[in-house]
Amino acid sequence: MAKADVSRETSAPESEPSIAAELFGDRLPLARAYTADLLRRGEELGLIGPLEPPRIWTRHIINCALVAPLLRPGQVGDVGSGAGLPGIVLAIARPDVDFVLIEPMERRVAWLTEQVTILDLDNVTVVRARAEDYREAVKFDQLTARAVSAFSKLIPLCTPLLASGGEMVLMKGAGAEREIAAAEKAIRKFRLRDVRVQELGIGLDVEPTRVIRATTS
Repeated sequence: MAKADVSRETSAPESEPSIAAELFGDRLPLARAYTADLLRRGEELGLIGPLEPPRIWTRHIINCALVAPLLRPGQVGDVGSGAGLPGIVLAIARPDVDFVLIEPMERRVAWLTEQVTILDLDNVTVVRARAEDYREAVKFDQLTARAVSAFSKLIPLCTPLLASGGEMVLMKGAGAEREIAAAEKAIRKFRLRDVRVQELGIGLDVEPTRVIRATTS
């Protein structure tokens, strides 16, 4: 019995942190609805693992929302959107930005499309495609990605999708600086500039968000 109680305790969903109100403002109800649905169906649909509910807000929702101030009004692509982290979260936080969520897996595309409808996100388009196959005429002003691939592999995928002077804002872990060092040849080949790591959420009671930022020539 005691063992079962421990299991239930460790899988209990995380409470909403106070910083959520500051990051989402009057859009907080949408963030709550999305998070609740992700908790309710995410594991069954293979969108999140069984260990994620106790850290759903700080590790995922807030982690993504911290990127929102780095975006500027315009067209933003999200490569490998998966569960909508960060694409859906950013679209909630930044209704003034137009997002295209690029995802190759059919069941994830179905989830993303459903969330766009449920949350009435009129600033989001969902496209089923791999990044390397997405070749629309309109280029993106910025591109985001989270837990998709190494920076060296994302560079040739993302650069063709960006307008001149467009920017990658790629969510990374503690090894972000090492990823930049390993991507030295690709950085030179695709003539990227202002390549750097920016750490977000410093001083907050959340896991820091690290992003690699890089601008096309």
